[in-house]
Amino acid sequence: MKKLLSLTAIALASSLLVAAPSAQAGYTTTKYPILLVHGLLGFKNFMGADYFYQIPSTLKNDGAKVHVATVSAVGSSELRGEQLLQEMLSLKAIYGYSKFNLIGHSQGSPTSRYAAAVRPDLVASVTSVNGVNKGARGADIVRKVAPAGTVTSAVFATVTNGFAAFLTFAYGSPNLDQNSLNALDSLTTNGLTAFNKKYPAGVPSACGEGAYSYNYSKNGTTYPVKYYSWGGTRVLTNVLDPLDAGIGLLSAAFLFSGEQNDGLVGECSQRLGKVIRSNYGANHLDAVNGFFGLINLFETNPKSIYRTHANRLQAAGL
Repeated sequence: MKKLLSLTAIALASSLLVAAPSAQAGYTTTKYPILLVHGLLGFKNFMGADYFYQIPSTLKNDGAKVHVATVSAVGSSELRGEQLLQEMLSLKAIYGYSKFNLIGHSQGSPTSRYAAAVRPDLVASVTSVNGVNKGARGADIVRKVAPAGTVTSAVFATVTNGFAAFLTFAYGSPNLDQNSLNALDSLTTNGLTAFNKKYPAGVPSACGEGAYSYNYSKNGTTYPVKYYSWGGTRVLTNVLDPLDAGIGLLSAAFLFSGEQNDGLVGECSQRLGKVIRSNYGANHLDAVNGFFGLINLFETNPKSIYRTHANRLQAAGL
């Protein structure tokens, strides 16, 4: 326990050394509220730690209206997307919002893309942050090692579902469905290929950019939705970050592939719509400001990236 507390203290002290974004009133004020969507095994707040560490407060400080969605820690992108829709409808009923700017990290990207395709009347934009838009090599490898119907697959499901259930109990959402095998299948290359055939908006045909805007037609009305993305291609970024070791281990899935990646997702898979940048010196968790802000000190602060994007949405009338 003392070691953990010491490590946390070092982490917090180190995070203070990172240049914080300068405040500017109204800079992040968007027409529609921002709704942040977590990825696999994600949460809103877990025992005092935010998934999007200091991101909501940074955006709110300069005028943004920000909410953080709670969807299943493990589940298909469609299941999570339906839960996201319900969250949007609840927020709409409470605050009177008409639309949302969805920003999804990791599996939060296809989750948000699904919601936009099903209810484009509720979505102004979708932004993918280190998103899994074309599959993750790690998921492909796990599925090969644990084929459907095998004992290995059953063990994987039991362990992962159990951890997800603990997470949801700890952050107060025990009623959410959890299904790790559906999550795994959703994140494989085959799973995303099938998903993209149903929901192609913003997906590039190769490793370039996708359509910046997609016009959905619903009940005779056209609803345009804007698509953006950014991502990273660095694995080990801060020697003080205890989570970097795990990211480094998971990055072994990319050995000999020649593909740039953030430890979990390849660069091409992270690209969607208008690509802001796909090669930040950041790993998969740095994209949400990492473990208590322990990130690459020589790269743009993630909080600044989110702030700039909010201003970009503002300029686009979103």
